[in-house]
Amino acid sequence: MEKRLLTALLLSGLVLLTWQFFAPKPPPQPTPPAIDAPADPAGNAAGNAAGQATPAPVVDDRPVVGERVGEESERTLELSIGKPGEVGSYRATFSNRGARLVELKLANFYDQVKLTDAEKLDPQHWVTLFTSPQSLGLATGSLAWRSEPSSRDLEREPIDRALWRMREIEGGIEFDLAQGTGVRWIKRVRFNPASYRLDVELAIENQALEGARRLGYQLTPAECLPPSSDDRFYVDPQAIAGGRPAEDLPRRLKLPETHTVPREDTGKERSGTIEVPAAELSFAGVHNHYFAGLLRGATPMSVAAMTGARWRRLHDDAFARRDPEHAGSAWKFVVTDVTLEFDLPAKGETKSYPFALYAGPKDPKAMYADHADYEAVIDADIGSFCGLSLSGVGALLVAVLRFFHGIVGNWGVAIILLTLCVRLVLYPVNRKSQTEMARFQKKMKRFQPEIDAIKKKHADDPAKQRKLQQELYARERLTPPLGGCLPMFIQMPVFFGLFAVLRTAFELRHAPFALWIEDLSKPDAMLDINFDTHLPLIGVIPHFNLLPILMIVLWIWQQKLMPVPTDEQAARMQKMMMWMPALMGVFLYNYAAGLSLYMITQSIFGILESTVVKKIWPIDDTPSDKPGLMARLMARAEAAQKAANASSSNKGKGGKKK
Repeated sequence: MEKRLLTALLLSGLVLLTWQFFAPKPPPQPTPPAIDAPADPAGNAAGNAAGQATPAPVVDDRPVVGERVGEESERTLELSIGKPGEVGSYRATFSNRGARLVELKLANFYDQVKLTDAEKLDPQHWVTLFTSPQSLGLATGSLAWRSEPSSRDLEREPIDRALWRMREIEGGIEFDLAQGTGVRWIKRVRFNPASYRLDVELAIENQALEGARRLGYQLTPAECLPPSSDDRFYVDPQAIAGGRPAEDLPRRLKLPETHTVPREDTGKERSGTIEVPAAELSFAGVHNHYFAGLLRGATPMSVAAMTGARWRRLHDDAFARRDPEHAGSAWKFVVTDVTLEFDLPAKGETKSYPFALYAGPKDPKAMYADHADYEAVIDADIGSFCGLSLSGVGALLVAVLRFFHGIVGNWGVAIILLTLCVRLVLYPVNRKSQTEMARFQKKMKRFQPEIDAIKKKHADDPAKQRKLQQELYARERLTPPLGGCLPMFIQMPVFFGLFAVLRTAFELRHAPFALWIEDLSKPDAMLDINFDTHLPLIGVIPHFNLLPILMIVLWIWQQKLMPVPTDEQAARMQKMMMWMPALMGVFLYNYAAGLSLYMITQSIFGILESTVVKKIWPIDDTPSDKPGLMARLMARAEAAQKAANASSSNKGKGGKKK
C-alpha cells in the first residue's frame, strides 16, 4: 500500500508541476473597441517633472457653460495615515494630474525579514501596494476616472489627464474638476482608521445641463499592483471580478473568472472582458501573491452602477530600458477597469456614488471582515483538483494550521503537527489496506510458480497465456483488494489542498521556522551561491537549498524500505520509481520551504512506521478465506451474467417448442 500511495503522490505531483510549466497558453483575446487606454495625443514620451508625458494643447472652441475649476500646474500631495506598524497605516501619494493615487505603501508590512525597529520605520522597507510605472511614455495611477464614449462630449480634455483641483480633507483628499461644459466632477478618497478600506466617492454636479441621460465611465481601482514574490509557481498580478448569482444565497458566490499574465509574454498588449455569470457585479480589482486592491459598491445604487469589468495589460517602460534585448516581454502589469453607468442629476443638483476599496493583505480574516464575497478570491487561489474545488479542503487545513499555531506559536511546527494529525486520522484505514495488500501479496507469492509455468509454457501464445492466468485468478480469488487504493484517494485531495495552501497562505509570508529557515513561503536558502545560469526546470539558483536535498534522500530511503514485488512488471516499476524523487526534487528545488517541510515530515513518519511500528505491531498477512470486496463484486457480476445467459437460453428453447 505504501508503495502505491507514494507512487500515486509522486506521479500526481509530477503531473501537477508539469502542467504548471508546460500547459498551453491561452490564445490572445480580441481587444474590445470600448477599452479606453488613452495614448499621448502628441506622441511625446519625454515626460515632465512628475514623470507624466506632457499632453498636447487641447483646442476646444465651444462656449463656456458653467464654471471652470482646475489647477494650472501639476503637483503631488503626500499623506501619512495611521501609526506605522498598525493596521490601516499607509503612506499615500496623490497627483492632481488625473486625480490619481500614484503610490500607496503599507506601513505595517515589510519587504524583508528580521528588520530592526528603526528599519521598520523607514518607508523604503514598507510594502509598495500600488505603484505607477510609466507605460508607453504615459504615467499610470490608481483610482483613475475615465470617460466612456457616452460622456466624452462633457469633457474638453480627458479627465484622467486634466489638472484637477486638489486639497486635503479630514482623513483623506478631495479632487474636483469643471471644464466649462456644464458639469463638475468630484472625487473624494478617505482612509478608514484601523482598517484596510478606503472610501472612494465619485460625484457629478449638473451646473447647467437640461434633460436626463446616462453617462458611461471607467474606474481603475489599482494601476498598478506589482508582483509580491518571486515564486514561479504563482503568476502575479492577476485581474479578477466576482458577482452574486440571481439567487441571493448568503456567503455563496460563483467562482469568478480570473485572468493572469502569461508566464512567457508574447510582446503584444492584451485586453478583454472579465465575464461574470451573475446577476450583479460584486467586486473587481487586481491581486498578487499576498496583497489585493478590490473595489465594490458601498450602496445599492453604487452596486447597480457597476455594469461590468475589463482587464488589460500595461507595458513596463523601465524594464524595457534596463533589458532592451527582452523589451518584448515588458508587458508585466495587468489592471482591471470597472465599467460604470451614472445618471446625470437634475440641473443644479449633485449625485454621489460611494465605493469601498480594499487595499491590503490577502489575510482571510481581514478580507472577509470587509466583504464576505472576497472569499471567492481565496477560493480562486486554491483552485481545484479533477474538476472539484479544493477550497473546502484548503479552509480545513488552514483552520487546523491556525489551531496548532495558536498552541505552539510557530508555523513550521504547526505544519509538522498537521502532517502527524493527517497520518493519525488515516492510520486505521491505511492499516487495514496494508493488511489486505500483504495478504494478497503473500497469496500471489504462493501461486507465483504456477503463474511462471503458464508464462513459460505459452510464451508464444500471449492470448492463451492471459486466458489461463485469468482463469487461475478467478479460481483462486487472486483479486487485488479494493480497499488498498482507498487511502490513496483520500490523501490525494489533502496533498493537493496543502500544496495550494502552502503556495498561497498569507500566514506563511515571512513566517520563520528554525535555524536558517526565516520564511516558510520561500526556499530555505541555507547559503548564498548566486549561480546565475538559467537551468532547465529549475531556473537560476541564487541559494543552496538544503530541504529539497533532504526530501530526495528521505524519499529514496522510504522507497528502499518497501517490499520487492513478486511480479516482474511491478518490480521494474519500483526500480523506475527510484528516479522519481530526484526528478520531483528538481521541480521543487525553488519551492516554498513549508511544502518541503511537509514532505520531509511525511517521509520521516513513513520510515518510522516501516521500521518501528510494523516491528512492534506486525501486519497479519495470513490469507483469509473470506473473499474481499473486489472478489465479491466480481462473483456477483459473474453470477448475474450466468443467470442472464440461462434466461436467454430458456427463452430460446421455449421458442423452438412452439
